[in-house]
Amino acid sequence: MSVMCYNKGCGQRFDPDKNPDDACIYHPGVPVFHDALKGWSCCKRRTTDFSDFLSIVGCTKGPHNPEKPPEPVKPEVKSSGDKNVNDVKPKFDEFITQAPKPLQSIQRPSSDEPFSTLQQKVSPSLKQALEKLKITEENAQEIKEEETDEIKIGTSCKNGGCSKTFTGHGCDDETCLYHAGVPIFHEGMKYWSCCKRKTSDFNTFLSQEGCTRGKHQWKKKDTGKKVVPCRFDWHQTGSQVIISIYAKNSVPELSSVEGNSTVLKIHIIFEGEKEFQQQISLWGVIDIRKSLVNLMAAKIEIVLKKAEPMSWARLDLPPILPPKEKIKEKDEESEDECED
Repeated sequence: MSVMCYNKGCGQRFDPDKNPDDACIYHPGVPVFHDALKGWSCCKRRTTDFSDFLSIVGCTKGPHNPEKPPEPVKPEVKSSGDKNVNDVKPKFDEFITQAPKPLQSIQRPSSDEPFSTLQQKVSPSLKQALEKLKITEENAQEIKEEETDEIKIGTSCKNGGCSKTFTGHGCDDETCLYHAGVPIFHEGMKYWSCCKRKTSDFNTFLSQEGCTRGKHQWKKKDTGKKVVPCRFDWHQTGSQVIISIYAKNSVPELSSVEGNSTVLKIHIIFEGEKEFQQQISLWGVIDIRKSLVNLMAAKIEIVLKKAEPMSWARLDLPPILPPKEKIKEKDEESEDECED
């Protein structure tokens, strides 16, 4: 039976009885994220696109590795001899607290409220970078990715979380399991926005099976611009929520953030031909009139003014999932379609 290879950058299944010394091409190093660039410590290639980072071909050959790396183990306090477990615990006063409930003193407005565009502030560093690169609205629309009708053998699927490669036109009949959301790195945890299975281990994050069924995407979608995921993070103060989007050289004339009291629509054009879109149903309520967008050379900061000074438990509201029976029925229907 075939088993999964856990070498970084591989993720393929293989036959243990057929595993020569050059069967696997992988990365022996560790992932490196610095100044919005992504790459591996063992090779020099860097990219700002997370899907391109996942498809970087390994730089080392060796046998496949069937051993899954262990999850980080939390230390446990065990009893020793006649000692009680409670005796070895540190002595301190314990207080049980609960996460604050949203909108304790104000009623949540409707998400159908009219949208307004947040005020933009362009930093001097971004103005200087755009002048140096000579990126304008006219030439930004002219930059397009080169297209070819031929798909080369070994081309990686562009869907997030899919590790399949193109081996022939028979691959088009396969079902692709991928992540429809974007990767999020927050307070040491790594997860996809579409399913939120959090882990602190990067290898476990890369090996998470997709939560959406569909067709393999061997080419990037032709939308005139390359729609790419961007790493973004958030933090809060008593009166503000700050969202940081790590996209370099955003174009102010083509970028905008719209919103109302509970919903945010983000549309960023950066590096001329790249596009990032995200809609967020906010956990709390904001004052859209006192919120703004800071455009900088290395990132975009969206500063949201809280309508009420309180702590948010998370950035967005959890999605409303259908009953498990309906999900099971949809999975069975999609499997029947694949068999046909």
